[in-house]
Amino acid sequence: MKKILLTFVALMGLTVASQAQEFGYKKTDFIIEGFFQSSNKNDKGADEKTSLFNFSPKFGYFVTDKIAVGMQLGIGNEKITKMANDVEMVDKTNSFGIGAFGRYYFLEVGSRFKTYAELGAGYNQIGGEMNDGTNTVDDIKTKGFGINAGIGANYFLTERIAVSFAFADVLSFNSYKLDVDGAKSNTEFNSNINVFDNFFSTAKFGLTFKL
Repeated sequence: MKKILLTFVALMGLTVASQAQEFGYKKTDFIIEGFFQSSNKNDKGADEKTSLFNFSPKFGYFVTDKIAVGMQLGIGNEKITKMANDVEMVDKTNSFGIGAFGRYYFLEVGSRFKTYAELGAGYNQIGGEMNDGTNTVDDIKTKGFGINAGIGANYFLTERIAVSFAFADVLSFNSYKLDVDGAKSNTEFNSNINVFDNFFSTAKFGLTFKL
């Protein structure tokens, strides 16, 4: 009977402690958030290998309980290796981006799931090189600027750690051009309203740490 009573008291204590936790953000909170993507593909039929790496960290500060502002970085690398006539050809692409964002948390589903809308703007540069088995030639760099509006959510695992979901860019505008004299800019405007049918077909997943 004593053991049963102690077990009951312990369970009640855990329940109360769990209920006492506060999941969410407050003014002056800092967050560090990161999205990571890595893949390797080996197409034996085409005798081609592809490796991809992308890392996108964000650093934010809450100016109110629901609004955060901050900066973001983007680092990417892709390598394609292909064999042709017993000659190995390698194509490498590197990218780097920096920008700023503002985020508004507008909906809570339960105590742990927080949904937000986000507006961001940034600068991006893409370069690389190609080796044909004998010579290595640098690719012409591409520089660009973009603005995007999207939605996402955080699901809190603990008071300070949350799983991040960046569902989609609902609207985006991009302008880019080759880094050579006389090059003309190319612009793109995209709206992805149809992704509301299936968020997870375009979602990115990461982790958020509240400091």
